[in-house]
Amino acid sequence: MSDPDARPFPLPVRPIEALGRLALYVVEALGRFGRFLIQAVTFTFVPPFKVGRLLNRIHFIGFRSLTIVILTGGFTGMALGLQLYLTLIRVGSEAFVGPGVGLALVRELGPVLSAVFVTGLAGSALTAEIGIMRITEQIDALQVMALNPMRYLVVPAMVAGVITFPMMTALFDVVGIYGGYVVAVHLLGLSPGTYFGEMQSFTDMTDVMVGFWKSLAFGILVPWVCTYKGFHCGHGAEGVARATTEAVVLSCVLILVFNYFLGSVLP
Repeated sequence: MSDPDARPFPLPVRPIEALGRLALYVVEALGRFGRFLIQAVTFTFVPPFKVGRLLNRIHFIGFRSLTIVILTGGFTGMALGLQLYLTLIRVGSEAFVGPGVGLALVRELGPVLSAVFVTGLAGSALTAEIGIMRITEQIDALQVMALNPMRYLVVPAMVAGVITFPMMTALFDVVGIYGGYVVAVHLLGLSPGTYFGEMQSFTDMTDVMVGFWKSLAFGILVPWVCTYKGFHCGHGAEGVARATTEAVVLSCVLILVFNYFLGSVLP
């Protein structure tokens, strides 16, 4: 006889099961990402190193991004200079326009915006290139020819990112500072000595190093995500398109997340 006090389990099982599957998927994905990064870092220090591929990736990631970095850096600095001047002049502190532009660019906007724009330009192209190689079985052909795809495709891209991202950030900062100078000094009448003198007083090497470490982290993060998505893209043109979109979106989100945590940890 059945127990009259027995009742069916009141909790909904399907949502809990779906949540568990999602958690397992996230953990597995993080494991695959981490293993991919460890393999890439390991092969970086295993000779022989592909110098020709490295130079090609530096040109691909860095040189092709110069135009957009210069344009965005200049207009970002000009907008910063204009808005800071209009804000600070209300309280009689327009002399601090220079330090405001310098600190904002060096610590935050320079590393973040340059990484985001390089991701949209070079990162998407990198994912699409490797994705097309995957669906056309060119990566399998490299393995048949006894060439390690990680060493041939991923390692040069990651080393090139480490080299080019700090350079792109430095260029963005310099162009942005002079863009703010053009607006604040030539258009709004601020003294050139005040602009650069106050900037030198309030900006030191610690601020520069914060931007450098951020750009270095982004230089590892963006090629890592983009090459991983290209390596594991789906079948056909739709798979490559989906992988490219996911790589750009995930890279941009991780840039903003890591920017906050690095900004809270670094002095």
